Parts: sequence; structure tokens; C-alpha cells
Amino acid sequence: MNNLSAWERMEIVHNKNRPTVNDYIPAIFTRFMEFHGDRLFGDDAAIIGGIGFLSDVPVTVIAQVKGKTLDENRHTNFSMPHPEGYRKALRLARQAEKFHRPVICLVDTPGAYCGIEAEKRGQGEAIAKNLAEFMTLKTPVVSVVLGEGGSGGALALAVCDELAMLSNALYSVISPRGAASILWKDGTKEKEACEILKITAEDLTRFGVCDKIIQEPDGGAQTNPEQTADSIYEYLVDAIARLKPVQTERLLENRYKKFRKIGMFTE
Repeated sequence: MNNLSAWERMEIVHNKNRPTVNDYIPAIFTRFMEFHGDRLFGDDAAIIGGIGFLSDVPVTVIAQVKGKTLDENRHTNFSMPHPEGYRKALRLARQAEKFHRPVICLVDTPGAYCGIEAEKRGQGEAIAKNLAEFMTLKTPVVSVVLGEGGSGGALALAVCDELAMLSNALYSVISPRGAASILWKDGTKEKEACEILKITAEDLTRFGVCDKIIQEPDGGAQTNPEQTADSIYEYLVDAIARLKPVQTERLLENRYKKFRKIGMFTE
């Protein structure tokens, strides 16, 4: 699978049969109870959140929801959250901090919704507040990119102590189509943009962004969803076991250093 190009992986993560959080949550967590609303505007179906058990450890789960059918995608706005979705996520993260529950974020979005109504309700501010507050959240945070991790819409749930990616997942500052539209004024060049953006799990591990690659079965997670769920479960159990005993001050210091060292530059 490591020989696949970024574009080939893009086609795999766009497969309509690829598992979504609606498949993974019941397979990984027990006694999951969903919470709704941001207490400010309403509930956003693009982000599901609640409390469940990972093995015997209570955790808060925050996940971006993709659909498999047109109706499901319409309901979840094609996994493009509105500001109330990010505010719901932050509300649940603060609750987790209060009760010392680890936070697990499952990322799968092409990006935050950029419609007029979302902008009116403070899309940029909602994302920025998540970035700032997740950085100082006094409880372990683990994020897993399941498919697409697009721009700030993904990063709002990916400021964490450890970031893992499924082996075909992609994580980028912008979608390939968006990059092509900016660079060449031609969205049809997204395949070329996909290759030069360096957005695969291997690329991001090399850059120090991704901490763990979770291997998918040959052909992608859709060929064996149960095996993929088991692999995610095993990683999460191990990550939480390592992070939960870490003292809060050290946890925050390590999280700060993790993001400070990301990036490459020359003078």
C-alpha cells in the first residue's frame, strides 16, 4: 500500500463504501451516549460527540461524520461542519477536562463549511477558539485522521498529544482542488496538486506531523472494516494508556513542543 500515489489514496478515501464514524464508534467504544448542541445556536450533524468507554476507560469522543448515501451526506453537510459543530466539540472537550476524561477526535472532513451563514455565525472564530483551547486542554487528546483531513476544518479537532492517520488518509492545509484553483486557476489540475502537496501519512510522518500510521487492509479500510476498527482500537488503547498517567504540566509542555517543532525552513 505504501507504493500508492497520493491521488490513488484520494480515490480510496472517496470510495462510497469506506467506513465512517457511524461504523467505527459502535465497533470501538461501548455504552456510547451522544450529546447534542452547542448551547448557543443549535446542533450540527456534521460533528457527533458524546461519552463512551474505550475498554474500561471512560472517554469523550468527537467525530466528523461522512455519509455513504446522498441523503446521509446532505444531512451531515458532506462532513463540512458549521461553527456550531466546532462549538459543540469545544463544549464536550471542556466537559471532558472537568471530569479528567481523555478526548478522542476522529477526523474526516474536506474542510469547514464556507457558506455565508457559517461565516455570519463566526466560522473563523469558532475554529480559532478550538485551536487555542485544545492546545491548553488539561486532559489527554488523541486524534485519528480516518480519510480526509482538510485545512482548518480538520485542524480544529487535531490539536492533540498524538496524531495518528490511517495508511490511506490524507491531511493537508487545503484540498487538492482548492490548491489547484489558487496555484493555476484551474481546479481540474487537482491530481497534480495532490502529488506536490505531500499529504500522505508517510509524508506527514517524515515532517513530524503524524505520530503513528495505522495500517489498512489491502484495497483500503472498506475491504475489511472490522480489521480496520480493531487496528484503531488497539492504537487508541495503547495511546491512552501511555498518556493518561502523564502529569498535566508535562502533558501540556509536550503538546506545546510537538507543535513548535513542526515545520521546515531555510534562511
